[in-house]
Amino acid sequence: MDALDYVLLSLYFITVLGVGLAARRSIKNSADFFLSGRSLPAWVTGLAFVSANLGALEILGMAANGAKYGMMTVHYYWIGAVPAMVFLGIVMMPFYYGSKVRSVPEYMRRRFNRPAHLLNALSFALAQVLIAGVNLYALALIMQALLGWPLWTAIVVGAAIVLTYITLGGLSSAIYNEVLQFFVIIAGLLPIAIIGLVKMGGIDGLFAAVRDTKLGEAGLHTWADTGGSDNPLGASWWGIVFGLGFVLSFGYWTTNFAEVQRGLSARNMSAARRTPIIAAYPKLLIPFVTVIPGLVALVTVKGLGADKGDLQYNNAIPLLMRDFLPNGVLGIAVTGLLASFMAGMAANVSGFNTVFTYDIWQEYIKKDKPDGYYLSIGRWITVVGVVVGIGTAFIASGYSNIMDYIQALFSLFNAPLFAAFIIGMFWKRMTAWAGFWGLLSGTLAAFIVYAGYKWWGIFTFGSDLDESFWGAGIAFVTVAIVSVVVTLFTTSKTDEELSGLVYGIGRHDLKAGAIAGDRAWYRSPVLLGVGALVLAAAFYLPFL
Repeated sequence: MDALDYVLLSLYFITVLGVGLAARRSIKNSADFFLSGRSLPAWVTGLAFVSANLGALEILGMAANGAKYGMMTVHYYWIGAVPAMVFLGIVMMPFYYGSKVRSVPEYMRRRFNRPAHLLNALSFALAQVLIAGVNLYALALIMQALLGWPLWTAIVVGAAIVLTYITLGGLSSAIYNEVLQFFVIIAGLLPIAIIGLVKMGGIDGLFAAVRDTKLGEAGLHTWADTGGSDNPLGASWWGIVFGLGFVLSFGYWTTNFAEVQRGLSARNMSAARRTPIIAAYPKLLIPFVTVIPGLVALVTVKGLGADKGDLQYNNAIPLLMRDFLPNGVLGIAVTGLLASFMAGMAANVSGFNTVFTYDIWQEYIKKDKPDGYYLSIGRWITVVGVVVGIGTAFIASGYSNIMDYIQALFSLFNAPLFAAFIIGMFWKRMTAWAGFWGLLSGTLAAFIVYAGYKWWGIFTFGSDLDESFWGAGIAFVTVAIVSVVVTLFTTSKTDEELSGLVYGIGRHDLKAGAIAGDRAWYRSPVLLGVGALVLAAAFYLPFL
């Protein structure tokens, strides 16, 4: 990078901090800090929803997967994201937004009991600082590859910037910066994909070159040879559909508060429902700037795929930036990757500080304090979350492909929660203690599968991702079985206690707070959702 690149990077940092200062003026109480006062329009929350997921983890991890697994990586988008995002908007968001809960753990407390609530709150808080560490480590990879910064310097500088604007402006600062970051990320990644394709002679030239790599023809297909595990992903169609497409995907997109929080900040029910569905449309196209560059790196970077050093799969994007981009464009690309890191980490930190303050501190440690007290706690715990995230960044450094690590975390934390959540939402007979013991047993089952594969050598899977698919599926089945058994021996809640929390008991006003524009036919969540699903299916056709 030269002086021009550093000027572009500095202007971006100044803008981000300026947004935090501007957002600070609107922070009058804890609801403003943690939920943006539930006042934001759908297009803002929708772009923030996809940007919160489009972190450095997503960019580096999915490019790494593109190089390692080929076109099968698109499963993470077209079956592993879009259907769950549509389901969240149409079916589940009315329960979240209509019941006025402030977090996913709070829903668990109201649907089940305080032990289930505390278990979920603690596991979520742990997961968020672990994932924040992944984003910090991803940032350090970029800084090492392109600027030559030491690991610790890159981690501390990046963490300090996120800490500053989240502490100043809370969720509003995070969301408005995420909208800005979405466009910066795309502007930074598009040149890599376009220049890469030009150098390869277009998409046909790239695919021809991929056929000559270790992936071969199999790297250009999505469903071929999935009757067994003899494919680049090492997974069968059953693992892809049930493990990824259902358990992992729905577990992440529908119960991960770092995402759901963006919908809860919307100004009314219609905007909240449209939030994840609006996000689904750009999500469909993200493989163009992640998977395609991964394939380009596989072809052009000799020796890519080493277990250690600069040629790990994680470095696919930074290596392409170094080799392909001229100064000026390089500054934009580096800024885009930094934006992706900050978007992902901000989502983790804002989710962490909300759940810790509302669901742990206020509920179990200091009750009935003035609202300003919890606002102050929220700001201080933001500092703690970032500091812990710095520590967990070094855990991620032990994985040559950080997406393998993050999927393992999802199978441990998200999959059991989703099982307890979805069963409890649609089966009113499920008891409070069934929710607790189901969640606990599912988490333990996922951990045993992971440990048995990674540490004890008891289980064998086609790949690390295949283990995540099976671990998630086993966790889901475990929760279901334990929940049924415990329900048979414990007492269910009454319909009055479950009103508005379980499907078919009580109703949520889907038109609550609607403004004139929300009634337009083209803003129907159902219509928008069906459109996204049709496109997801259509995108698969050229790569079957």
